Amino acid sequence: MDQALQPRSAHVGRVLAGEVCDPPPIWLMRQAGRYLPEYRAVRKTVDTFLDLCVNPHLASEVTLQPIRRFAFDAAILFSDILVIPHALGRRVTFVEGEGPRLDPIDEAAVGALADDLPSGTLDPVFETVGLVREQLDDAKTLIGFCGAPWTVATYMVAGRGTPDQRPARLLAAEKPEVFRELIDKLVSASATYLIGQLRAGADVLQIFDTWSGVLGEDDFEAWCIRPTATVVEKVREAVPGARIIGFPKGAGLKIGRYVEQTKVDAIGVDWTEPLAAVRHAIGDSAAIQGNLDPLALVAGGETLDRSVDQILDRLSGTRYIFNLGHGILPTTPIAHVERLVARVRGG
Repeated sequence: MDQALQPRSAHVGRVLAGEVCDPPPIWLMRQAGRYLPEYRAVRKTVDTFLDLCVNPHLASEVTLQPIRRFAFDAAILFSDILVIPHALGRRVTFVEGEGPRLDPIDEAAVGALADDLPSGTLDPVFETVGLVREQLDDAKTLIGFCGAPWTVATYMVAGRGTPDQRPARLLAAEKPEVFRELIDKLVSASATYLIGQLRAGADVLQIFDTWSGVLGEDDFEAWCIRPTATVVEKVREAVPGARIIGFPKGAGLKIGRYVEQTKVDAIGVDWTEPLAAVRHAIGDSAAIQGNLDPLALVAGGETLDRSVDQILDRLSGTRYIFNLGHGILPTTPIAHVERLVARVRGG
C-alpha cells in the first residue's frame, strides 16, 4: 500500500484495524447539513444543491463545519450518492423539501451508459477531498463514500425515492439482464469513484445501501451483497488494505451474510436492529457502527441519555463506532448534539 494511503491513527481507523476504544469514536451520518446555521448560510450562496456538491471550496468548508463545532472524530465528505448517475450523463436535480429527481432510465438508456466513470467527471469531488485532508487534523479520520449500486439504481429507475422502490424491484424481476447491466456499470463507476477518493486523501470509505431493507432474501444476495462485494474487491485491488464500512439499512437477519461475503471492516446498523443479535451474527469479524435513533437526538433530554447509555452498555468491550442509525434530521437542536458528544465521551 502506498505510504500516502496508510490509515492514520485516528480513533475510527484504530477501531477498523481491530482495536477496542473506550470511549468509542463518534461521528454522525449527515453531520454536515441543514441543522447547522453555518451550513444554511453557505447553501444560500449557490443556486442548487448539486452546485454545492461540485464546488470544492464550498464543499470542503461544509465538510469541516461540524468538526469545528463538535470536534467529532471523523469528517465525512460532503457530497451526494447521486453524483455518480450525474457523472454518467443522467439528469439529476434536487427539489427543495422533496428530494432528488432524475429522468427514469429505460432499457435503451441503460445500454447507452458508459461502462465506467468517465475520466474527469468527478474531479471536483476529489479536489474537495484533498482540500479537507489539508485542513483536517491528523487525529481526525476523513471518510469518503458512495451509494451502493442497488440504492443508486433504485433512484435511476424510478426517477425519485419511493416507499418500497417498486419500480427497480419490478425491472429486476421482469428484465433481470437489463437490471444486471445497470448494476454492473454502477459497480465499475462506484469502485473508480471510491479509489479516486482514497488517492485524494480519504482514510476510510462508507458504502450506503439505504434501500437494502426492501429486498427479499435472494434479491438481497443478488443486488445488495454481490455488487457491494465486487466494489470492495475492486477497491482493495487498487488500494490494498483499504478500510471500508458497509451500511445495508434494514438488513435484519441477513446482516451476518452481508459481513461475511462483502468483507467490510465495519457494519453500520440502523436503530431497528437488536444489537445483541448483530453481535451474535457477526462475532468479531467486523466492527459495529450505529445505531441511535435520529428521533432520540431530536427529543434530547433523558430520552437521549437513556438511549446513548443503552447502546454503550450493549456494545461494551466491542470494536465500536458511535453513530446514528441513519442521517441526522434537519430539526435536530444543536444543544442536543453537544449533549450527545459529551455523553458518549463521559463528560
